[in-house]
Amino acid sequence: MAVNLKPKATVATFTLASDGVGVAQTVRVGGSAHTFNVDAAPAFGGSDAAPSPIAYALGALISCSQVTGQIAAKALGLSVDRFHFDVNADLDTAILVGGASEGNANFERVIVKALVTTSASDAELRALQIETERRCPIYQLFARSGVDIQTTWTRAS
Repeated sequence: MAVNLKPKATVATFTLASDGVGVAQTVRVGGSAHTFNVDAAPAFGGSDAAPSPIAYALGALISCSQVTGQIAAKALGLSVDRFHFDVNADLDTAILVGGASEGNANFERVIVKALVTTSASDAELRALQIETERRCPIYQLFARSGVDIQTTWTRAS
């Protein structure tokens, strides 16, 4: 069996580190000056001084969809002036908070609605949605983990 010890040229490695007390932490993004704070609502043991990991995960989903959407639009020869995303997610907290021994600690359902300002036709907008979802690593993280992810893209009027 041959083993390729060299990483693929297309693989990007991301590094982060954090320090925290209780449930609050400061995360540092490797290779940059960026940091962000994370906390949780009081129901989860925090003081709600910063967004929760769940808010960051859902925010990552819609922000990565916008970045990927612009990359895909360029590849498809389309122009997108603006994205607006709304996301709603259902999370059963029985395991997270209650410690239940059965169930699923993952999101049960995530609904994403995108309002796109573009001159693309309906068919082109649909192609953009499909290509964005195929390429977006955070969308794929949710979809491949078994989350019922439902997306609707419409053109802004």
